[in-house]
Amino acid sequence: MYPSDQLMQGDDLSQDAGENSGTVWAVFGDLMAGALGAFVLILVAALGMQMELSERLKVERSVREEQTQRLQTLEQALAAPLAAGRVTLTDGRIGISGSVLFAFSSDELQPEGKLLLQSLAAPLTSYLRERDEILMVSGFTDDRLMRQSRDANAAKFADNWELSAQRALTVTRALIESGVPASQVFAAAFGSEQAVASNADAAGRARNRRVEMAPMPRPKRQQGS
Repeated sequence: MYPSDQLMQGDDLSQDAGENSGTVWAVFGDLMAGALGAFVLILVAALGMQMELSERLKVERSVREEQTQRLQTLEQALAAPLAAGRVTLTDGRIGISGSVLFAFSSDELQPEGKLLLQSLAAPLTSYLRERDEILMVSGFTDDRLMRQSRDANAAKFADNWELSAQRALTVTRALIESGVPASQVFAAAFGSEQAVASNADAAGRARNRRVEMAPMPRPKRQQGS
């Protein structure tokens, strides 16, 4: 091989090496660009999740603060009957023992119960008006069947649903007569459901025979209704 041929072969090898090197760096650059793009996407996603979590926590904290303030306001409105032990307040629900309001298996208010409801009407009305809320009056019974009761009053009611409904209506009407606007109160019946104690003994059954009142947000009116 002549010297000139060897020189040309060397130039060709150098050119091939340069082209290969350029290709490698181009591929490496593409890989780095792809990795950087993926990192940016992951970073953006992580920041988005963090912002969403932060906003969610802020909303939950606001809801808890609102609930705490609501309970404090309700406690202040019912300070006198709560201090006297005539009512209870649990998670925003005002509880009254059935024996205070009604005789056994009866839906007629006792004098003590009527006076208690009269004393509650003014503070409840003020609370509901200030917060634009409504009051749900709920009746509850124990699990003894009406037809198995020997009490004469029990014959008036088909079952515990009817007894709890009539008691809730009686309390609702008494509150309206005492000044609570009819548009801010309604009745609900739960029968023997939602027991707060065991029905296996007399003490538990007495706790389950009760009336509860719970303020709640007024349903929003739909446009056009």
